[in-house]
Amino acid sequence: MATTLARIARQSLTSATNLSLNRHFLTEAAAASTASSKSITPSVDRVKWDYRGQRQIIPLGQWLPKVAVDAYVAPNVVLAGQVTVYDGASVWNGAVLRGDLNKITVGFSSNVQERCVVHAAWNSPTGLPAETSIERYVTIGAYSLLRSCSIEPECIIGQHSILMEGSLVETHSILEAGSVLPPGRRIPTGQLWAGNPARFVRTLTHEEILEIPKLAVAINDLSKTHFSEFLPYSTVYLEVEKLKKKLGISV
Repeated sequence: MATTLARIARQSLTSATNLSLNRHFLTEAAAASTASSKSITPSVDRVKWDYRGQRQIIPLGQWLPKVAVDAYVAPNVVLAGQVTVYDGASVWNGAVLRGDLNKITVGFSSNVQERCVVHAAWNSPTGLPAETSIERYVTIGAYSLLRSCSIEPECIIGQHSILMEGSLVETHSILEAGSVLPPGRRIPTGQLWAGNPARFVRTLTHEEILEIPKLAVAINDLSKTHFSEFLPYSTVYLEVEKLKKKLGISV
């Protein structure tokens, strides 16, 4: 009889303990649900972008991208490894310059426009230099792909063009939009090429040659307007100060 009473007492104590724990956990869950359901009203003047922190300059090993003081590089551009952007040059939104295997240079007052991809191979099958070289006063149209090619001064590469390994564009030349320059192909001085694969179209006139550097200078002037809109420092500290004031913390 005593054993039966002891067993019943233990069962009652265990049930009471479990009920108390369940009630405690349910109370905590309800409190957490209430806290999460409260709507947070954002500040009226809050900047409408997130802070994912995309890295613009990506060092690789001992190689650190170099950007001149007066060069314009858009905030969402990616420069990685052996990349050098010289004075007055501009790299526009969404472009990727990946110098993880070889050097990439963007010369004075040249511009690499939106969504371009520039990279370089370890070596070139043609035996020519494998680095990607963009000399001065060169315009690279949007959505172009350049790989281990050389572009001499005062040239225009049209939009959506592809320049393969070892290709060479000599000075005062134009490659039409949507063209593909095969590996090792050379565009001689003062010529207009187009097509896939690119072929000779005609010789440029003197007036057309004079317009090539003017286009690069015009884009350079436009980049100064964009450059003036970006501060050399972050403004996240303004958000931190607003949050501290809202929580009553002394700034």
